[in-house]
Amino acid sequence: MERNRQAFLKKIGAVTRPRKGSSLWPLVTLRQIHSDIIRHIDSVPDPKNEEPLTGDGMITATPGLLLAIQTADCLPVIVVDTRRHVVGVFHAGWRGTVKRIVEKGVGEMVRCFGSRPRDLKAAIGPGIQGCCYEVGEEVRTKFESQFTYAASLFREVKESDPVREKYPLLFLTARAPGHSELPKKIFLDLAEANRQQLLAAGVPKKGIEASPLCTNCHPELLFSYRAEKGKTGRMMGVVGIRE
Repeated sequence: MERNRQAFLKKIGAVTRPRKGSSLWPLVTLRQIHSDIIRHIDSVPDPKNEEPLTGDGMITATPGLLLAIQTADCLPVIVVDTRRHVVGVFHAGWRGTVKRIVEKGVGEMVRCFGSRPRDLKAAIGPGIQGCCYEVGEEVRTKFESQFTYAASLFREVKESDPVREKYPLLFLTARAPGHSELPKKIFLDLAEANRQQLLAAGVPKKGIEASPLCTNCHPELLFSYRAEKGKTGRMMGVVGIRE
């Protein structure tokens, strides 16, 4: 993992601890906590500070900084204002998404830097897609309490049971209509949830791009917390403004 990070930083010309006079971009990261906390970054945090910055989003209008979010199923969402030269990056798992971190991030870019939503472009990076992101009923309930369009974000799949299908009489019960029901699996389209937030914040539809790659489907290519049972690395989504 550390080797991968060093190769990545070298490729993009970034460093975690910049030296004075270095031409490499300093990399700014957060201790991510699945929140809706968004940090306004205008300089490199002091490495002597024992408490690292916590949160799940960063915005800046300061050139020469690279803001980074780490993911391994959750979505990295990058938003840029090419007119006013403002950028933001956000960590959107289901918890951050239900707290509207991306929608709030756009709002912070407007409030802090005067960005106009119609000038923004957004990229939703690779993450676990609706094909694989099984969640519990409690997650759906939380989304339904926050979004009028929540129903469109979920799909249900009835579990199949070959034995039950072949020998239905074995599963007869006294309960009408005569058979016990198999539980349904619930899947969340996290990318669509964040696309809807960007649209709600005023980002033009044509300015939003989303990666179709599913981390759970492609653990040979991408890190996936679920596919690799928690023993995995982290991908990094970065954004910055050239001098």
